[in-house]
Amino acid sequence: MSEAAEPYDLILRGAVVLSDRVLADGHVAIRGERIAAIGEGVPPPSHAVADHRGKLILPGLVDGHMHTSSSTGWPGIEGATMTAAAGGVTTVCDMPYDVPNPVTSAAIFADKVGWVGRLAHVDMALYATIRKDAPTEDVAALAEAGASSFKVSTYEYDAHRFPRIDHPTMLAAFAEMAKTNLMVAVHNEDQELVVKLSDAAKAAGNTSPIWHCRTRPPLAESMADLEIFEMALETGAHVHIAHSSIARGFELAKLYRGMGARTSGEACIQYLCMTEDDIVRLQGFGKCNPPFRSAAEVERMWGAMAAGTVAYVSTDHAPWPKAKKEYNGDIFAIGAGLTGMQSFAPLMYTLLAERGLPPTAMARMCSEEPARYHGLDPKKGGIRIGADADFCILETGDFVFDERIIKDREDARWSPYHGRAMKARVAATILRGSEIWNGTEVKAKPGTGRFVPRQHTRSALDG
Repeated sequence: MSEAAEPYDLILRGAVVLSDRVLADGHVAIRGERIAAIGEGVPPPSHAVADHRGKLILPGLVDGHMHTSSSTGWPGIEGATMTAAAGGVTTVCDMPYDVPNPVTSAAIFADKVGWVGRLAHVDMALYATIRKDAPTEDVAALAEAGASSFKVSTYEYDAHRFPRIDHPTMLAAFAEMAKTNLMVAVHNEDQELVVKLSDAAKAAGNTSPIWHCRTRPPLAESMADLEIFEMALETGAHVHIAHSSIARGFELAKLYRGMGARTSGEACIQYLCMTEDDIVRLQGFGKCNPPFRSAAEVERMWGAMAAGTVAYVSTDHAPWPKAKKEYNGDIFAIGAGLTGMQSFAPLMYTLLAERGLPPTAMARMCSEEPARYHGLDPKKGGIRIGADADFCILETGDFVFDERIIKDREDARWSPYHGRAMKARVAATILRGSEIWNGTEVKAKPGTGRFVPRQHTRSALDG
């Protein structure tokens, strides 16, 4: 606290939630855009004080997996980051499967960075991907451009925008990605099994919502996990399950780490609370890939959380227009993906509170760890001296999530969590020392957010 001779620019007061403890009568001091001091009790002199006593001061959430541009192209950055600001999310890691072209070259990457600078309300890190006809050509250049991670898929949604990468091509790509030391996340569903089951269901007229789950069984995930982890062991690449809906995915990642591979996986928040009953209830608005699982699997997922085998928790936010989510008798015709950004902080706090777990787990799994896996630390992800002054202020109590409050374009104002009881709401969001959400209004303007390049090439699994 040697800097205290000169008053700080701003002091935040409240219960400061670190990844290992809560400072009940805490304060955080800010100079410029960064955290300058952390303490308890009477705060030091400052030019301004934001009094959040009675509320929780968490690090701004870092969503390690979301899609701004998979349905609307790069203009979607504006709305998706607006709802992030309202949800206490100060940094997002955006997927590369954009309309009309995926982020497969340094030139496309640079173009997207320009759109971030013009449209984003919060800070953004960017994934990159590969062309299936030239899997290694641009890997080094994309890493040099500042990509936080790579993303590939074992399942094909679109031959150009979201292709399946076959085994020989993926093996070559992993070998090249290993040289960059960046994590490569994989959409993990077995193509042959899902296609065969889906075709059989359609032929039999089984197109009701539950058949989305039946045609993408847990085995489709675990088979893909084994393939990608074997290639991780062979190449030395850090291979990461982009969204495991089954606890076995985390068990397999641990097993392969024990063999010397660099393997990990994340849990999207829906797999910690949603079950197959929910897709029957929500119909198309509950369709995502992988699909919801059984209530017993949700419990096993929490067991993996308790065992420390889950890398971090993300949203896989994918704001499809409402019209593409409406069920008209064929669940297979509907776009796969959920909105989840504005509900992320309230829901994660609620799920922890319902299980008697502390908010420190939220600071760790929704801020610190995703920042670490994407190489955004120490700049992002934690309440620490020298880090960006990014905060999510939570007011605890009894609330109900209402999709009508979502801050996005009108056709993206829907939520699978509409009507759910919540134990918290986001009272304020602070990005680099400035309030960008005051509980009712997004104060950030397009262009407030910045591109955040990967800060280093250390792997989160290298210690």
